[in-house]
Amino acid sequence: MKRSEMREHIFRIIFQAEFADSEEKIENMNFYLEDLENISNKELTYIRTKTSDIFDHIKELDEMVASASAGWKLNRLGKAELAILRLATYEIRYDEDIPEKVAINEAVELAKRYGTDQSPRFVNGVLAKLATE
Repeated sequence: MKRSEMREHIFRIIFQAEFADSEEKIENMNFYLEDLENISNKELTYIRTKTSDIFDHIKELDEMVASASAGWKLNRLGKAELAILRLATYEIRYDEDIPEKVAINEAVELAKRYGTDQSPRFVNGVLAKLATE
């Protein structure tokens, strides 16, 4: 499985978590991962570890997104855009294996598929600001 595919699964889990209690996030992640087919243990571990780490850093990630989103309150953002921004912000700030430009590009691609027509520009702008801080 390509890293971009694993990133999309992570995005989906983060997105789904917005509709669950904080206690259910890990349980829902495990249910999601159980349904995946043709996935290696290494890929499962990567997705599980990265998603759990994002959940552990959610408060800091939200603070970073809020500060870079120029007056947009997090509750005004679409759930898809918020999940994309959380994932990409994590990759920019905490994942040294992923170059900033790759994290931003992948986030913009997710925004094109899952967001509104304005989402790619918005996501790109917020992440570009975060990358320069």
